Amino acid sequence: MKNNYYNEIKKELLNNEIYIKVKDYSKNRNELSTYYNVGKLLIEAQGGEDRAKYGDGLIKEYSLKLSKEIGKKYNITTLKRMRQFYLIIVKGATLWHQLSWSHYRELLPISNINEINYYISEIEKNNLSVRQLRERIRNKEYQRLDDKTKLKLINKEEIDIKDNIKNPIIIKNKLDIDKEIVSEKILQRLILEDIPSFLEELGTGYSFIKNEYKIKIGERYNYIDLLLFNIEYNCYVVVELKVTELKKEHIGQIQIYMNYIDKFKKNNSR
Repeated sequence: MKNNYYNEIKKELLNNEIYIKVKDYSKNRNELSTYYNVGKLLIEAQGGEDRAKYGDGLIKEYSLKLSKEIGKKYNITTLKRMRQFYLIIVKGATLWHQLSWSHYRELLPISNINEINYYISEIEKNNLSVRQLRERIRNKEYQRLDDKTKLKLINKEEIDIKDNIKNPIIIKNKLDIDKEIVSEKILQRLILEDIPSFLEELGTGYSFIKNEYKIKIGERYNYIDLLLFNIEYNCYVVVELKVTELKKEHIGQIQIYMNYIDKFKKNNSR
């Protein structure tokens, strides 16, 4: 019986090796299907998910033979990844054939299926490279979403513009400035050093319009720290930077700026 499983696994991998050599857009789909099938066979061979320890022994045995008969890339780590790949799909992770195996490998260590599906959705929406995906996972992007947003994602409810904002927002310190001396001006400078990264922290569809955006309220000129536009939601976004605890007057100031943009900028752009 053990040899039967091995022969099936070997057959799957050999067929995939042949497919890899063919220049065909569907070969990625074939690779994922192959690894899913191999993972399934490994779980069946070990007698179920709960017998992982016994399965580790089988994987060691199979990898030695496969490395000799097909290629060295089918080592213990690779076979364990295929087993884990099958398990996350069975538990509800999205099998999206346009994702590469390299993308899925980055997702395998994540135990939360909802988190995996969030990153798969982000890859799809933003065409994330493997490096970009790795950075988002390392920065714990999913964990920084509000619990209400996570629930909306699980229930596939409509997401508002504010739902995508991470908390806390990570601002890269490319200028290596001491955090203890950061002022609002320095904070703005750090953001401007890497605008794309900052916009990603807010969500998708953002464009940068201007910093220190000049507006006239009454007889006095005021300056909006950052003015953005979101294409998906077709709205302007006013950003005021503060390095102190948020106060009531700060909220009032932002509201005044938002009202101005709504009245003059938004209406004029229609």
